[in-house]
Amino acid sequence: MINDLFPNVDWPKMWEATLETLYMTAVSTILTAIIGLVLGLLLFLTSPHQAWANKLANWLTGAFVNIFRSIPFIILIILLIPLTKLLVGTMRGPNAAFPALVIGAAPFYARMVLIALREIDKGVLEAAKSMGAKTSTIIWKVLMPESMPALVSGITVTAISLVGYTAMAGIIGAGGLGTLAFLDGFQRGRTDVTLVATILILIMVFIIQWIGDVLTTKIDKR
Repeated sequence: MINDLFPNVDWPKMWEATLETLYMTAVSTILTAIIGLVLGLLLFLTSPHQAWANKLANWLTGAFVNIFRSIPFIILIILLIPLTKLLVGTMRGPNAAFPALVIGAAPFYARMVLIALREIDKGVLEAAKSMGAKTSTIIWKVLMPESMPALVSGITVTAISLVGYTAMAGIIGAGGLGTLAFLDGFQRGRTDVTLVATILILIMVFIIQWIGDVLTTKIDKR
């Protein structure tokens, strides 16, 4: 029955492509969360009236975030080809997608982190400062716990964007469902292959969103 509906679909190959997409999304989401969190904290702490207030550092960090956040992802992949070859040694396969995925998504998440930190009640921060709390204590005991629901919500949105990025990376041979949909589906006129790949990507997006919503609800004590 299912083979009649999708006669051109090679199911073992589709399963392999799905695992590659999951691998790219999971690893790049973890790296993006770490780097984006660091950049977001740096943007917040170097802004005026904060612990590390520094106009130059804030401007440089903001410029880096704004530049890479503004470049369309497909162009970013092309621009990063030399860096990707230097780091990975090839432009083929899932690992080759990581530099572009992380550099494309981390600045986006950094802005979400900054927004989340700015929404924290200033009275809570002032209370911690008045008690003589160190910057590290403020980060781990105040900033992170208070902003956690927004941070989780932000990384959920970012992870969903990364699923889409992996599909675009597939066009240049990074592997996953994007490569399969483009090479085996679109270029060969096999609509059913493209359709199945699209459905699987949508399922991933729905699952990621559901997990993110559940975690955000559990963490948010307000």
